[in-house]
Amino acid sequence: MTSSSFLFLHLLVMFYLAGMSLSDLSDDFYDDVCPEALPTIKRAVEDAVRQERRMGASLLRLHFHDCFVNGCDASVLLDQTSTIDSGKTSRANNNFARGFEVIDRIKSKVDKICGRPVVSCADILAVAARDSLVALHGPTWEVLLGRRDSTTASRTSANNDIPTPLMDLPALIDNFKKQGLDEEDLVALSGGHTLEFDQCFTFRIHIYNETNNIDSTFASQRLANCPRSGGDSNLASLDPTPALFDSKYFSNLVSTKGLLHSDQALFSGGETDELIKTYSTNLGTFSKAFADSMIKMGNMKPLTGNQGQIRVDCRRVSQ
Repeated sequence: MTSSSFLFLHLLVMFYLAGMSLSDLSDDFYDDVCPEALPTIKRAVEDAVRQERRMGASLLRLHFHDCFVNGCDASVLLDQTSTIDSGKTSRANNNFARGFEVIDRIKSKVDKICGRPVVSCADILAVAARDSLVALHGPTWEVLLGRRDSTTASRTSANNDIPTPLMDLPALIDNFKKQGLDEEDLVALSGGHTLEFDQCFTFRIHIYNETNNIDSTFASQRLANCPRSGGDSNLASLDPTPALFDSKYFSNLVSTKGLLHSDQALFSGGETDELIKTYSTNLGTFSKAFADSMIKMGNMKPLTGNQGQIRVDCRRVSQ
C-alpha cells in the first residue's frame, strides 16, 4: 500500500470514528416512542417566554454552557452532591445561570405525556434553546435528537471551558477551537448576545478602565447603573433591543459600543471584523449563520446508545 493510500485510509477511519456518536442522533428519534414530546416542549417554552421574555436568552445560555463542558449532556443541570462537583457553582454559572425551574417543568410535562421518562434532559435543553429563539422571532433549525444525560459534572471544566467576559480575540478563538468551532461559529454564536443581559461585575472594568476601545458616551451611560463598587448584580442589556432577535448587537460593536470586553474584542482590528460588518447590515445572513452554528454546537460530543442515562429528575443522577 502506498503512503498516500495509507494516509487516506487512516483519515477515513478517523472520520468514521468521529462520526459514530453523531450518527446515532436523528431528527425523528421520538416519533414512535413519544410523538407529542416536541410539541409539549414547544408549548412549555412559549409559555415561559410569554411570562418573561428574558427567559428565552436564559434557556439559550443554559444550552451553550452545557455543550461547552464535555459536550451536550445536561451536566449543567446537576445539583451539587457528595459525588457531583456541580458546574452550577462555577464562575460562569453561580448566581448567574437561570431557567433551571423551567427545564424542570418541561421535563415533568414531557414525562407525563410520554407516560415514562424517555426524553433526555440534554435533548430538552437543545430543543428548548431552539424553541425559545423561535418564540422571540429568531431563526429555527433542525435539532437532531437522541442525546443521553451524563452521570457526572465538573466545576473545574466549567471554569476552564466556558468563555469569560474578559477574554481577548486570540483567547476566544482558541477557546472555541478546543470545542471544534471556528471563527465563524465564534462570531455567529456571540450574536446570541442580542437577547442577553449581563451583570455589572462582568463589564465594570470595560466601562471604567478601557477607554481606548469603547465609545465614551456609551460608557458614561452604563456608569449610571454600574458604580465602581457595589451593584454587582445590576443588569444591562448587551444589545439596545434585547426583546428582539436582530443584528443591532453587531452594529453596536462597529460603533465600539460592546458592553463586555469580550464582545468588543470581536471588532478590534482582528480577523473577525469583516464578519461583524456583514452581520451588522444583513440580518438574514446572520440568522442563517447562527442557526448553522447552533446545529454544530448542539451536536458536540453527545452521549448516545448505552452511554449515560435518561434522568428522571434533571437535577439528579438516576439510581
